Amino acid sequence: MPKKREDKISTWLVKEQTLDGDRMRVARHGEPDSDHAVSYYRVVEQAGQTMSWLEMEPYTGRTHQLRVHAAHIGCPIIGDPKYFEADQNWEFPGGLQNRLHLHARRIVIPHPNGGVIDVTAPIPPHMRQSWNLLGFDEQSAEDDA
Repeated sequence: MPKKREDKISTWLVKEQTLDGDRMRVARHGEPDSDHAVSYYRVVEQAGQTMSWLEMEPYTGRTHQLRVHAAHIGCPIIGDPKYFEADQNWEFPGGLQNRLHLHARRIVIPHPNGGVIDVTAPIPPHMRQSWNLLGFDEQSAEDDA
């Protein structure tokens, strides 16, 4: 669970080679080949003291930015094979699928001929199942936006 209900995350990110392929990590300011990354988040709902539903918005567009930023604030995304490193004593909650719980719900971009393209996508089935198990109300993101 993040320390604040909403905040801005501002870090530098750099790509590194690992045995499992490329992975991004938080870098020091001025580290060679690093890029500045900024994301905003807010807690939509929480389940107990360990699980939170975060709404995240990337201000910049770096590779794996939201995944790295979530892990950086101590809230790795459930089922993330690259950035979710649970404590060895942590057990995956019963009924939740070990699949990436990251979803681009809505995107609004300018249309080349004027106006905007505004697309909203439904939550995927594995996340809907998790939300039901955790008692999250899908409508909460819509109500608070």
